[in-house]
Amino acid sequence: MKVYAGSDVRNVGIVGHGDSGKTTLASALLYTSGATNRLTRVDDGNTITDHDDEEIARKVSISTAAAAAEWGGAKINLLDTPGYNTFISDAKAALIAADTALVVVDGVNGIEVQTEKAWGFASEYGLPKVIFVNKMQKERASVNAVVEQASEVFGVTAVPVQLPLGREKGFRGVVDLLTGKAYEYELDGSGKGVEVPVPGDMEDAVEEARIALIESVAETDEDLMELYFEEGTLPEDSLVAGLRKAVSEGEVTPLVCGSALHNMAIDRLLDFLVSSTPSAIDRGELPTESGAIRIDENGHLAMYVWKTSSDAFSGRVTYFRVASGVLETDARVYNHSRKGLEKFARVSVSQGKALTNVEAIRAGDIGVVAKLKDTVTGDSLGLKEKEVLFPQASLPNPSISYAIQPKTRQDEDRLSSAIARVLEEDQALNFYRDAQTQEFLLAGNGQQHLDVVCSKLQNRYNVNVELRAPKVPYRETIRGTADVHGRHKKQTGGHGQFGDCKIRVAPLDRGAEFEFVDEIFGGAIPKTYIPAVEKGIIEAAARGYLAGYPVVDFKVTLYDGSHHDVDSSELAFKLAGSKAFKLAMAEARPALLEPIAKVEVVAPIEFAGDLMGDLNSRRGRIQGMDTRGSTQLIHADVPMAEMLTYANDLTSMTQGRGSFSMQQDHYDFVPVQIAEKIIQVARRGRSGEDES
Repeated sequence: MKVYAGSDVRNVGIVGHGDSGKTTLASALLYTSGATNRLTRVDDGNTITDHDDEEIARKVSISTAAAAAEWGGAKINLLDTPGYNTFISDAKAALIAADTALVVVDGVNGIEVQTEKAWGFASEYGLPKVIFVNKMQKERASVNAVVEQASEVFGVTAVPVQLPLGREKGFRGVVDLLTGKAYEYELDGSGKGVEVPVPGDMEDAVEEARIALIESVAETDEDLMELYFEEGTLPEDSLVAGLRKAVSEGEVTPLVCGSALHNMAIDRLLDFLVSSTPSAIDRGELPTESGAIRIDENGHLAMYVWKTSSDAFSGRVTYFRVASGVLETDARVYNHSRKGLEKFARVSVSQGKALTNVEAIRAGDIGVVAKLKDTVTGDSLGLKEKEVLFPQASLPNPSISYAIQPKTRQDEDRLSSAIARVLEEDQALNFYRDAQTQEFLLAGNGQQHLDVVCSKLQNRYNVNVELRAPKVPYRETIRGTADVHGRHKKQTGGHGQFGDCKIRVAPLDRGAEFEFVDEIFGGAIPKTYIPAVEKGIIEAAARGYLAGYPVVDFKVTLYDGSHHDVDSSELAFKLAGSKAFKLAMAEARPALLEPIAKVEVVAPIEFAGDLMGDLNSRRGRIQGMDTRGSTQLIHADVPMAEMLTYANDLTSMTQGRGSFSMQQDHYDFVPVQIAEKIIQVARRGRSGEDES
């Protein structure tokens, strides 16, 4: 593949709901452009962009794959992104490298939940959008229905640039409104369109749609509007140039259609991407932490990493975009994020997992390099003396956590390095140790997400693990006050032990943790022993009173006590403080606290009633609802203990069309009956540990 100037590069992120046909479309684009010699299918497990073993086995896109098509003197970088909710965060991470979002919509199902989410990602980055209505050969597929939905859901007027020839099983091609020509295709997947006359029964509809397209473009530019008033139309070259400008500026949302599975109208889509979507240079500037940098191959070298993957043969594979300057093979580039030099020994372009070496990557283009030492996703690189830091993709917090347990000692030894490699690839994951429960937790976007991670650990790194529901980090507190006297006195041969303190205990506001107040006057307790009293209380609180969970949100006032000149010591006062704490807990109405999560559920509106009923059954409190087109957003506060199985239950309730996000927000009291059961289980567990 030759080296392309940025003005001839199109960076296109293919996004949409799962099963809308994104990977099939990428395969058709690559085949039609001649990048591959056969039309590959997802069901056959041989597509260019779904090349990971997990993707082949599960027949879904798990992470973004890059491939390039050459067409009409341009290079089109295709970023095939996941569409299922579990993996869609990767779409957001990848769109940071795109200049256009190609939004794939199932012509039958229309705009679905994850389509909305992907559209939002593209809007967040300020990307122009092109709607591709796929599966036009299927029963009930409709371009008009998608146009209406786009207005309702996205708040935009989708402007058809093509009209379908025939409907459903009779779909045979498209009419290109830019040229006024019609093209027919065979069902053999060859993708070779034959120009045919516009059917007589479509002439009025074509004329009406072409006028609407011309008016939409003319309205975005004063000169074009003047020309339109003078001529009553726009010449084809002016229309194409005006459309490209309008699309680049986000003023027109064009809609095209076809069938990726049968490779129908894919050549027309390639033509459209080259002629009517912005080049990498048209983007103008890219944001940085200190302002913006112009996309210019004559500028100093600046680039950023948008994806990292791991390959059994190539090791770490790094995907990057050059924002400024030219990156040549064998270049030494400074990593501003890690403060170190990296050598780009072989600069390549990606066709799925296959890498093709090139001499250079120019500003605006996307490249790949293998075996960098330290560079990972989100890093910024360039000239050492010209620091440019690019913003990283802001991904939503993981929605679900599971405790991860190595099966053998060997697995335990290998787990840390293997997890580190997986985390490099997947920014939506989080791996951490819970400070309270001491469990290692793996957090992701759903059960399937974490299952994929476990499969990777086993198949790639020979690390066997099991996932189980994490312990709920309950806490304890008090509802009332207490005034107690704690004394530790022990007489043995020689010096004895003596510590004596009086404390008042009172509850604090939720989240206040702990407060210690010293009100000792007159030396009743020497100042050197007062910290020991506090330490004894803190250590006792950490061990809990009701069920072994930490005690929080209480205030202790030390107001009196006594000491012995010989027998008193720090240890004695520490034990006295601990004893006083236990006496106070018995009197101060101890209670159990549980973590409450802020939960947002997104699903088609027809499931709203069932979802709210289910959340109520989980002791959730509905905080509000929002409707966006055909999608319902439900906001609720739900105890985390009730959300451990929610991911699978939500999938069942919504036929896989719902998603949720969850973040721990605050603690609240556990209802008495439930608290009693939790305490009994905890005490049985502790007594079992004591016996062992």
